[in-house]
Amino acid sequence: MKIQWKFADGTTSEVEVNEEIGNYITASRREESNLARKERYHCYSLDAIVYEGPEYATDTTPETDLIREEDTAQINTALDKLSETQKRRLLMLTDGLSVNEIARIEGIAPNAAWKSIEGAKKKFKKHF
Repeated sequence: MKIQWKFADGTTSEVEVNEEIGNYITASRREESNLARKERYHCYSLDAIVYEGPEYATDTTPETDLIREEDTAQINTALDKLSETQKRRLLMLTDGLSVNEIARIEGIAPNAAWKSIEGAKKKFKKHF
């Protein structure tokens, strides 16, 4: 049986071997090829990727950072126009507390808390 050997410099050579060794070498090469193919399908090689697409994208760009900074500045100036009580109650509302919970924490009637929050919302909306 003849087996071809490929060398690193690209040359090939044929070698005559007996049947048992030839079958072993052929099976070994086939197994190595199958394992290499399985490895390619199951592993994500960093050498083969192109650094583009949604898996490498970030949500931030210089433009979105600038817009976020401008929005934050606008929100802070709008909050500065509110009284401390309105600001505190509005922030509690944005943290997920209900009007009744805010009233209980502040020690006031729910109607008073609601009116204070509505006034804060109106001032806040006027700014925008």
